[in-house]
Amino acid sequence: MKVVSRTHVGKVRPLNEDSLLVTDNLVLVADGMGGHQAGEVASALAVETMKNLAEKAKGKEISVKTAVSWVRQANNAIYMKSMENPECKGMGTTLTALYFMKKHALLSHVGDSRCYRLRDHEIEQLSQDHSLVAELIRKGEITKEQAKIHPYRNVITRALGTDATVAVDVQDVDALPGDLFILCTDGLSNYISDEEFIEICDGKDMEEAADTLLNFALEGGGRDNITLLLIFVEEVGK
Repeated sequence: MKVVSRTHVGKVRPLNEDSLLVTDNLVLVADGMGGHQAGEVASALAVETMKNLAEKAKGKEISVKTAVSWVRQANNAIYMKSMENPECKGMGTTLTALYFMKKHALLSHVGDSRCYRLRDHEIEQLSQDHSLVAELIRKGEITKEQAKIHPYRNVITRALGTDATVAVDVQDVDALPGDLFILCTDGLSNYISDEEFIEICDGKDMEEAADTLLNFALEGGGRDNITLLLIFVEEVGK
């Protein structure tokens, strides 16, 4: 697979609390939160824990149960750090990760960072946001357009590290030659529509597409940190 990444502090935040990881099999984005730069600590701990576990797997097939275990170990690492260090109390992070195997990948997800798959000129959001506005949309109480301006649009209902245990969404997804996966934090997804993703990314040079997506978020206001990964599946098992 071919991977292109971008991360940017944005125009408002003093610090980039996002983290990302790219290895041969595992890619992920994490959007940290918490005072005293603790969000940066949380997202970095998530990356470190997941990277170490993936390295031990050595590219082998893993089960859904194993994927859940990895994320819960990351949760524990962050939670224990927050208990030991008063400046880190209450810190947390989102996590959206793909572990690639032959013809498929396991998508692990907590929070409101997103995973999309662009295939045959159509895009699908594979992850489900763990956020207040997403729950209101699912209940039919507000529309997607209303969610964009909702006063609680940044409130997430699930994160790594904020509690001793965490519910983890894991799903097995097809990963076929020609597929383009997009992982991103809400610093990008808050500004862009599915149609705009298709226009910018479909059949385009990945480096140019990544630059365009980043600039799109910055020109839209850049009110949050921005992190994105473009993952192109070149051939089965690669």
